Amino acid sequence: MCPICGSDKLFYDPRRGEIVCSVCGYVVQQNVVDEGPEWRAFDPDQRAKRARTGAPMTLMIHDKGLSTDIDWRDKDIHGNQITGMYRTKMRRLRMWQRRMRINDAAERNLAFALSELDRMAAQMRLPRRVKEVAASLYRKAVMKKLIRGRSIEGMVSAALYAACRMEGIPRTLDEIAAVSKVTKKEIGRSYRFLARGLNLNLRPTSPIEYVDRFGDALNVSARTKKRAKEILREAIKRGITSGKGPTGLAAAALYVASLLEGEKKTQREVAEVAHVTEVTVRNRYKELVEKLNINVPI
Repeated sequence: MCPICGSDKLFYDPRRGEIVCSVCGYVVQQNVVDEGPEWRAFDPDQRAKRARTGAPMTLMIHDKGLSTDIDWRDKDIHGNQITGMYRTKMRRLRMWQRRMRINDAAERNLAFALSELDRMAAQMRLPRRVKEVAASLYRKAVMKKLIRGRSIEGMVSAALYAACRMEGIPRTLDEIAAVSKVTKKEIGRSYRFLARGLNLNLRPTSPIEYVDRFGDALNVSARTKKRAKEILREAIKRGITSGKGPTGLAAAALYVASLLEGEKKTQREVAEVAHVTEVTVRNRYKELVEKLNINVPI
């Protein structure tokens, strides 16, 4: 904020290297260093050619991507195929590169766990930020020696489940178990152990967070999804959702909203999308209709 007039309307002047208040003109900060490149690029190819840095550091690789990597394609810098003696030489270099990147058992554990994490996240189509958070949680668990005596797959699945909740993209234990190599029970046990060990205080998942995903799977309009969210907000306000599963509530709210908006879906369709039973959808539907006094058209 501007120390003179208290305005938060500040703008950056790149030519002078100053941050200026647009209300009173006071120079809040001067001699600001521009950390961007000194060149300009007008398309991705030009940007790639002019860049003089490598890929950014990532937690998804056991050495954080700081070591060199030999490409698996047998091609030179011009895209021409490498043949004969040079191909054999490159394959030997690639083999030794793989061996040198992993120094001990801890790094081998981390490399396997992160590759498993990447596989699961790719199958679930999760964004990169979720993978990075899950990798960070797993690394912290390794540092605190929480992995010892537990399956790598179980702890990786638990870290991914926790990361999804932390980033507001919740996934159910059933969805995690579908792409994991361990059971739902094992993932739940590992998650509770991980949460205690890392002091993760995660709030309960809101049913509203599932509406958009379930609505897209049911192919309903934005109007129906908005109506379902309004129903859930009112239900939360009145305390109807307490002690109920969020997926069942989200499914029931979408079912009610589809009836109200004339995009009728069957209870079976909604239940299959939410991975709950038709009985659950029916029970949650009756509770919402009765306690919120909703007049559903027959």
